Amino acid sequence: MPDYGHELQFGVFITPSNQQPDAVVGLAQLAERAGLDLVTFQDHPYQARFLDTWTLLSYVAARTNQVRLAPNVLNLPLRQPAVVARAVASLDLLSGGRVELGIGAGSFWDAIEAMGGPRLAPGESVEALEEAIDVIRALWDTDEPRNAQVEGSFHRLAGAARGPAPLHDVGIWIGAYKPRMLSLTGRKGDGWLPSLPYLEAGGLAAGNAAIDEAAAEAGRDPAEIRRLLNLSLEDAPVDELARMALEDGISGFILMADDPGTIERFATEVAPAVRERVEAARAGAAIEPEPQPEVAAGSEYERLGVTPTPDDGTRLSESMPWDESTRPRRESSGADVSYSARGRAVGQHLIDVHDMLRRELTELREVVARVRDGALSAGDARSALNDMAMRQNDWTLGAFCSRYCAVVDQHHTLEDDAIFPHLARSAPDLEPVIDRLAQEHLVIHHAIEAVDRALVDHINNPGDFDGLQSAIDRLTDTLLSHLSYEEVELVEPLARLGFYPGQV
Repeated sequence: MPDYGHELQFGVFITPSNQQPDAVVGLAQLAERAGLDLVTFQDHPYQARFLDTWTLLSYVAARTNQVRLAPNVLNLPLRQPAVVARAVASLDLLSGGRVELGIGAGSFWDAIEAMGGPRLAPGESVEALEEAIDVIRALWDTDEPRNAQVEGSFHRLAGAARGPAPLHDVGIWIGAYKPRMLSLTGRKGDGWLPSLPYLEAGGLAAGNAAIDEAAAEAGRDPAEIRRLLNLSLEDAPVDELARMALEDGISGFILMADDPGTIERFATEVAPAVRERVEAARAGAAIEPEPQPEVAAGSEYERLGVTPTPDDGTRLSESMPWDESTRPRRESSGADVSYSARGRAVGQHLIDVHDMLRRELTELREVVARVRDGALSAGDARSALNDMAMRQNDWTLGAFCSRYCAVVDQHHTLEDDAIFPHLARSAPDLEPVIDRLAQEHLVIHHAIEAVDRALVDHINNPGDFDGLQSAIDRLTDTLLSHLSYEEVELVEPLARLGFYPGQV
């Protein structure tokens, strides 16, 4: 499919969990600081674990300055469209023109009905959405002097006063997958907003074709309709996103992520590289593949195209808590083994997660070094570490370590409970490696606890940094050694077998 020529946009899809409301808002603010264009939240009003999406959008609009905001996508059966029109226009005016409207026909009908919403058949839900779009556009059209009239089977206006008009031309982006919804997108939408995990193979090309055909039949230029896509980081290698932009017409890439490091990497590494490649291709230059670290000719990593991070052997502590020479090693894959693009992305994802842990470990060490050198007073630390959402020196160290250690524990729990058993079942020769990795996870857990204990000692003895420094050095040695070992042993099996059965 063609490149429709839209300026590229990059955004994030954040879970509106009500367990830590401040953390949700903090992720939106992080996305803005990192340079992303768009922050979106899913809308499931029947989900008691979620914040109300429109309330959250309004609050985030007041806590940000530049980033654009959108529901992804608004649940129409539980949102009266005339009220939606007024709410969107009002927030757009209040936010300085930073609101877009993602909207869908509805799903999870049992839950919708339990909340008092109507249960609609598939065809009825599409018809209701089309009428809702007519209602919303009619109320935004303040150039028309007569009061708004819309006659519909599900939604209507009977002489409603128009307005307010949004500050800018708000895009109506439709979450569509099936033919009738795709046709509606082509006839009346400003954008198509599917999620990649829900698309079948070839779904982007097929969806674009259906939208383009419907747009042309309605007398519209298909290029008027922006194409956006929700996707995960494992689906987002730079070369693949550039290809999607140029061949599938995708101009809005929205990362489904709740992890700060993942969001930062997407904003600061992936987005600029994709923009550069697409701009070069549009200017007529050939796209060069993303450079990869050098690997030995004929090695399995050369065939795989994904390279683990090597361990350079640097150690900060006098001794390690394990004997690295006793680590089991897997057998290399055969020369006849091939890998799918999905498999390569799965292998790369493990490295990406590890890189986030490495960056945060570096940041933690820098914080300790600056405090130890007297470079940060309590007031200076507030300003310098404001991005970590912390407010004074000792709390800065404690809160950052808490967030960092929680991320490590969560990552390792996922491996121990799900990924490792799958790999052991699929490749019995990996069992010794997996057993060793699980043992090392326990050692790292103890190293994290040692940092916490040293931190408590530092708070009680502000002039003594030796214990804290020693604990962080030990955590650094064990974690970096472990991450490299894990990548060398598991990147290739993950690319071949996936995180779970049937993934690759």
